[in-house]
Parts: sequence; C-alpha cells; structure tokens
Amino acid sequence: MHAPPTDTRSLARSGVEALRRGDARAARESFEQIVATGEADASACVGLAYACRSLNDNAASKAAVDKALALEPRNLRALILKADYFAEEGDARAASAFYLAAVKTAPPADQLPPDLRNEVGRAKAMCDRYAAQFEAFLKDRLLGERLANGRAARRFTHSLDILFGKKKIYFQDPRYYFFPGLPQIQFYDREDFPWLDKIEAATADIRAELIEVLKEESAFSPYVQGESRRPHNEQEGMLNNRAWSAFYLWKDGAVVADHAARCPRTMKALAEAPLTHVQGRSPAVLFSLLRPGTRIPPHNGFVNTRLICHLPLIVPGSCSLRVGNDTRDLVEGKAWLFDDTMEHEAWNDSDRTRVILLFEIWRPELTDEERRLVSAMFEAIDAHSGEKAAWAI
Repeated sequence: MHAPPTDTRSLARSGVEALRRGDARAARESFEQIVATGEADASACVGLAYACRSLNDNAASKAAVDKALALEPRNLRALILKADYFAEEGDARAASAFYLAAVKTAPPADQLPPDLRNEVGRAKAMCDRYAAQFEAFLKDRLLGERLANGRAARRFTHSLDILFGKKKIYFQDPRYYFFPGLPQIQFYDREDFPWLDKIEAATADIRAELIEVLKEESAFSPYVQGESRRPHNEQEGMLNNRAWSAFYLWKDGAVVADHAARCPRTMKALAEAPLTHVQGRSPAVLFSLLRPGTRIPPHNGFVNTRLICHLPLIVPGSCSLRVGNDTRDLVEGKAWLFDDTMEHEAWNDSDRTRVILLFEIWRPELTDEERRLVSAMFEAIDAHSGEKAAWAI
C-alpha cells in the first residue's frame, strides 16, 4: 500500500506561518519534509535556511542556501543570506560580491514586499560600507605614490572615481557621423589650445558687443527650430523655444554678414581659431542664450570630428554644463572645449540670463588630409540631396 502524496503547498504555508510566529523548529520540520520529496524549489530551501539559522545550525542553513542558489541563482533572499554568512566569517570580498549581486538583481523597491525591500536596502548599505572601506584603504596606500598635480593625476583620479562607482562611463555616440579611432575625452585640457589665450583676453570686448546685441531682443532666435521637410526633434520642450536662443555670426558654413558687422572685435578674436570648414554646414559661431530657470535636456551632437568651445560671457551664477560624468560651473572669461557627441546637458538655475560664445573647431587628432576627406564627404552628401544640410550644431 502506497503512502499518500505529500502536500508540499500546505507544508510550505505551514513553514512560512511557523517562521512568522517565531517557531523555527516547526518551520524546519515543514521545509525538511518538502526537501525530502525531492520537489523543493528555491523558496522552500530559503525557508529551511532561515529556520536553521534561527536554531543556530549554521551548517544546515548554509547547505540550504547553496541548494536554493543552485535552483535559482538570482534568488534575492538566498543571495543576501549567503552574503551574511561571508560577512560573519570576515570574508569582505565574497560578502560584497553577493550583496552587490542582490542589489543588481532586485526590481524597483515598490515591486518588493516590505520585508524584502528592507533586506535589499540592508544589502545596499553593506555594499556602500565595503566600498567606503576599499576606497579608504586604496587611497591610503596610494598616498605613498605622491601624485603630483597635473594631467596624470587628474586622469588617474578620474579612473578611481569610475572604479569606486562614483562616476558612470560615457562614450561618443554621434547622431549622424562617427569617425573611428578618436580618443574618448569629455573635456579637453585647456593647456593644449594656446590659441584660446587671445580669445579669453578679448572677453571684455566680446561681452561689450554682446550687450549691444542684447538690447534688441528680437535679434535672438530659438536655437532648436523645426524643419518643414524633416521630422521634428522635440528635445523635450526646446523646439522653437526662445528660452534657449542664438545670435549667429557664422551659420551653415557662411558668415552672417549683418550680424558679423555688429561684432567686429569678436570676429577678430576668432581669427586664429581652427574652425571647422565644411561648405554649407560649418562652422557655426554664435552667442548662445539661456534664460533663467532653463535646462537643456541631455543630448548628443551630430559628428565626432569636431569639438565645441564655450567662452562664458554673462554668468549670473548657478550655471553649469555636464559632459558625460564631468560637471563644471561656468566662469566668465574661462573657455573650455568638449566632445559634444558624449551625452551632455546645461542649465541656468539663476534668476538672470546666461550667455556664452559658442563655436566649433576640428578635432586636433584629425590630420589635414582627414579633415579634407571629411569635408569632401559632407559636400558630396549635400550634392546628392541637392539641398542645404538639415543640421548644423
């Protein structure tokens, strides 16, 4: 005569209820009966692990955790229990690995039951604790290296921020054309561009011409404008929005004569800048205006064969630019160059208007021959379509 089949569902409910009322022995009996059937799933093994842990039978608890992870490698409760055991044994590296696996596996907090939400929160806190200990140890050891100020130290410090998870990695992602083999640099080192000295020295003259232009509010037009023969790129409210406006000195590769005539000192200051020259497309040189409280949403530029230069002219404070994982505050008269094909955004959190001089130059890594070929390619593209380019900056 055969024994009646074991009701594993009823046993699982009994085990859970026993754990809730603090009866670890009864819970263990229920979960062990399930395991004995050979039909235990990961949740039953985790239940058994909790019960054995409450009874201070760590050997049995660890065995149950291992079985749970063998059945379901990303079971959150099992991962955290495994991490807890390693933490108690003083194996910080193994513990942090399992805590981190749980944090990365967990769905959004609002999708978790309260008790598991708390456990995942605890796992995250443990990850942060181990990361802080690791960072402190590593920095203490590196103090002996006596890193000097300069490019090497800046780049190395940046690498540590990425290693410690403080910064995300960003790469070039142009919306139109990608030239391979170029370095992934967010902001370029200012000292590599000595011709910027003359432009920065002319800040007062350039600002004076800008102030005269600003007296005519209609001189500025929305930076992002719709093209009737192209799909609209909304850019999160920026389309035809005067909150982000421009006054062009060069546009689509040609001087805007009446605008340039109003800013002769600005045009003179830019005479030695290696502006990109592609017929019908570039350079673009403009005063870029951002009204109070405006944020330009994250976006990527069109081509990675250029760099964008900003010379801040009117900066009321609380104005910043983020390129990739590097955020910098604008300072009047201090220029910078960056790769706009990396995700970037800008904002003006002040109560006054911010204005910069914006222009584009060739990437310094491109040879003269490569620049000629890129220009010829875009001219051929435009010749094929028979119309002006659909983009500029």
